[in-house]
Amino acid sequence: MGNRLTAQELTLAYEDRTVVDGLDVEIPDGKVTVIVGPNACGKSTLLRALGRLLKPRSGAVLLDGTDLSRLPSRRIAQVIGLLPQTPVAPEGITVADLVSRGRQPHQKWWQQWSETDETSVAQALERTSTADLAERPVDALSGGQRQRVWIAMALAQDTDLLLLDEPTTYLDIAHQVEVLDLVRQLNRERGRTVVAVLHDLNQAARYADHLIAMKAGRIVAQGPPAGIVTAELVQEVFGMASVVVPDPVTGDPLVVPGPPRQAGPRTGE
Repeated sequence: MGNRLTAQELTLAYEDRTVVDGLDVEIPDGKVTVIVGPNACGKSTLLRALGRLLKPRSGAVLLDGTDLSRLPSRRIAQVIGLLPQTPVAPEGITVADLVSRGRQPHQKWWQQWSETDETSVAQALERTSTADLAERPVDALSGGQRQRVWIAMALAQDTDLLLLDEPTTYLDIAHQVEVLDLVRQLNRERGRTVVAVLHDLNQAARYADHLIAMKAGRIVAQGPPAGIVTAELVQEVFGMASVVVPDPVTGDPLVVPGPPRQAGPRTGE
């Protein structure tokens, strides 16, 4: 049996501008996949198509072998959770109410709220350290707090697949690490398949099981970070000279910008 989420001959465009053309991709089940690449390379566009926020110009995104366009929205929302890059909250809504909206795909007309819903929301708030913000209006929060609340809503949805578009936006380095640790924990403990778009290549290499490097709407390389992150790849994808060394903490590839320092004559010689 193949992977649950795949794309075949996928072409994506905004009006007359083609962003992704004829792309094939398989998202490994039960893994953390991270998509990286320079600005405007198509990584967020691809993620939007995987979550059915963007209709393909041609080709298809398949969930369990069925074209997403043929599946009811409710069914998709029960399986795929998506945190877009710039979500917008209804004016005046509280944190608790927003996170609770993640439970809507699981509710039935004869049972609007259940103990399972309550538990899922409480756990999502706790995992994202936002429980103390529950009664505050979302529009009164800082950017970092708001981002953690949106992540809590995605977690409350409790889906098998979770798509995150730049989930560390607005977060300081400590909270970035917290969020990415949480993503890895959800994957390891619950077997969730996660796809995230990240700008930081070193964070991507540390947290990804499967890395997809994109440039100009195509996939340049994909696979385990240790197998594909090289100085040659960084040069090809980002146009940047670098040295790739083992991370002293994890052993994962660590990209150090800049060419190797050339040895020069010693002072006094």
